Amino acid sequence: MTSPGPGAVYTETLIYAAPEQFVKDAPYQLVIVTLDAGKRLTARMTGDRVQIGDKVDFAEFRDGIPFFQKKV
Repeated sequence: MTSPGPGAVYTETLIYAAPEQFVKDAPYQLVIVTLDAGKRLTARMTGDRVQIGDKVDFAEFRDGIPFFQKKV
């Protein structure tokens, strides 16, 4: 898979009641990222919690799920 690149948080939420395959990860932050390329992507966050408008960088794919981290 190729990196989707950097972007900004369009919206975010914390997941407490996770689907069965992600129960061990709860709570976790789910975001929709507006990529610098113009498209939007649903992803998870790693590291610090983000807010709407925060700049984020692509971190990695885990089991096909894109993870982003707050831009430093």
